[in-house]
Amino acid sequence: MALFHLRRTAPLPLDEAWRRLTEWPRHGAVVPFTRVTVTTPPPTGEGTVFVARSGLGPVAFDDPMEVTVWRPPADGSPGLCRLEKRGRLVRGWAEIEVHPGPGGRTRVLWREDLRVRFLPGFCDPALRAVSRRVFGRAVNSLLRQP
Repeated sequence: MALFHLRRTAPLPLDEAWRRLTEWPRHGAVVPFTRVTVTTPPPTGEGTVFVARSGLGPVAFDDPMEVTVWRPPADGSPGLCRLEKRGRLVRGWAEIEVHPGPGGRTRVLWREDLRVRFLPGFCDPALRAVSRRVFGRAVNSLLRQP
């Protein structure tokens, strides 16, 4: 199990930070070698399912996820989205929170617990470090790009 946390402060209003982080296909543009496809009809909410396909050619895997909590920010209150990872290879969950910050900014908290099938436990520290780096860059890019 690789549990990690990311914290960011973005010069964005809550609703814009939320939009940038929860438009799932955008994640494919910022995570290397990944494409994201939403498989349920809009709008996003509890029960939305999407699949991140990562890899190159025949060496790829699907990471299906389902939104299990969907509480967008409203009237200055925080927002929370929880995803359950339900793939054969990658399991776990992720939570994305947005909170009001100083000066109209938004504080972002991203928590994720990854489990990779067949990966022995002694690899967890390396998985945690790589995941923090990859997802940290992805969150930074999502928050910067309109």
